[in-house]
Amino acid sequence: MTDRAPDSATDRPTGRPDRRTFAIISHPDAGKTTLTEKLLIAGGAIHMAGEVKARGAARRARSDWMKIEQQRGISVTSSVMTFDYDDITFNLLDTPGHEDFSEDTYRTLTAVDSAVMVIDAAKGIEPQTRKLFEVCRLRSVPIITFVNKIDREGRDTFELLDEIADQLQLDVCPMEWPVGMGGLFEGLYDLRGHRLLLPDAERRFSGHVEPVDGLDDPRLDSLVSGPALEKLREEAELAVGGYAGFDPVKYRNGDLTPVYFGSALKDFGVAELIDALRDLAPSPRPQPASPAPVDPDSPLVSGFIFKMQANMNPQHRDRVAFMRLCSGRFRRGMKLNQSGTGKPIAVHSPILFFAQSREVADEAWPGDIIGIPNHGTLRVGDTLSEGTGITFTGLPNFAPEILRRVQLVDPTKTKQLNKALDDLSQEGVVQVFRPSLGAAMIVGVVGQLQLEVLISRLEHEYKVDARLEPSPYQTARWIASDDAVVMKGFAADHRGAMASDHDGEPVFMAKDDWELGYVSQRNPAIRFTATKERV
Repeated sequence: MTDRAPDSATDRPTGRPDRRTFAIISHPDAGKTTLTEKLLIAGGAIHMAGEVKARGAARRARSDWMKIEQQRGISVTSSVMTFDYDDITFNLLDTPGHEDFSEDTYRTLTAVDSAVMVIDAAKGIEPQTRKLFEVCRLRSVPIITFVNKIDREGRDTFELLDEIADQLQLDVCPMEWPVGMGGLFEGLYDLRGHRLLLPDAERRFSGHVEPVDGLDDPRLDSLVSGPALEKLREEAELAVGGYAGFDPVKYRNGDLTPVYFGSALKDFGVAELIDALRDLAPSPRPQPASPAPVDPDSPLVSGFIFKMQANMNPQHRDRVAFMRLCSGRFRRGMKLNQSGTGKPIAVHSPILFFAQSREVADEAWPGDIIGIPNHGTLRVGDTLSEGTGITFTGLPNFAPEILRRVQLVDPTKTKQLNKALDDLSQEGVVQVFRPSLGAAMIVGVVGQLQLEVLISRLEHEYKVDARLEPSPYQTARWIASDDAVVMKGFAADHRGAMASDHDGEPVFMAKDDWELGYVSQRNPAIRFTATKERV
């Protein structure tokens, strides 16, 4: 465990417990799930990791509980895990790494105050890493970078850091420096704390710390091999002079990323990462809302629903709304007003999560994620608050990139299919469109893997055997107009291309991009939008 940073970016909140609510983002296979496990072990939340190369039940990472996740070894839905470390409660939101689940990841990132970006030392910035970073940038989410797998052959450290800076347009601040890489790896040098982190000689597991008096300390001669020490001194001097120093304000604004190194699989460098989250990552931040941002120190309880999950316990057919608490002290049993309807909802059995496990929460504070069991009354994007007139913003739907018709193998299962699609659309797994003409519903997704998840969950959770067929449409847009007569006329003229979404909002479905452009140009009084703000 490191000493606390003297220029910590964190200001202790007054009058409320401290929280760190963060997500881990990465490209698939960069080691995100393994790192999640090791952070949970460090926090005492679990005592054993299900390593990805193990067989049978041991393979299943504790944060991956859906059947298709267990079968394919990937995360396809966002899990929430709460644990305590050094008198601070950490809320870790484990996001899908696969690009087909970017919409679920976007909504999850609206609920965090910071993120850890995991990069494979051999691969550097990959496409999904870049996409997820851009989502963080939209909300100025502070990012700590963790370069993983440094005990394997990887790219030059300077090359990696320059790629982060160039491709993400982000200042980088190396907080550590590798002493060798791959087969020549001997440890990490703490550039700010002047300490040498040495792995265990036999297993390179956890390791130990040797305080030194700078890079010129002669003790280093007995701790590091001659060639590695010579290279460390040369590179570390260049790194300190060539890269930005740590600036708490630039980090909190999302303009600078402190960079740490390690091996999640070998549990090396993980303690330093969690200490960085403790010392540098911000406490709960003000959340964007209308008519004004909501400050976490506001006395009135408020929060927003960023995720729905049905059938976390298939035996009970439950549906849980995930709420990010933004202000006030929440207490079990209190009534909160739902945006849109204005009706009060009594929250009798709020849940704190540990992946699939859960426990009843008697109270919660800003930054906490609580689950609210409900029967369809809550939706993603809803605001819940003690007051009225508050609406949290920034949780849009995105136009789907793939459209398919849903056909039942057994027509007697229509009721079950409708129920399943209703649940899954509320979760955001798919979007469901009901055409004005024709009985077959159309599902929309942003990636092919979402369709596999849909069929798998229909089969395993709802006992519905369905198949997906090509749709005559390739894209969809929400439509609106300031003139009700114009809208009515447009819908009549294009009845065969009209549909309604889950909320009953009108949608125009086009055969291709050319048709979409042609129709939109000929109807300037109609607004065609690729996103729909959830209100």
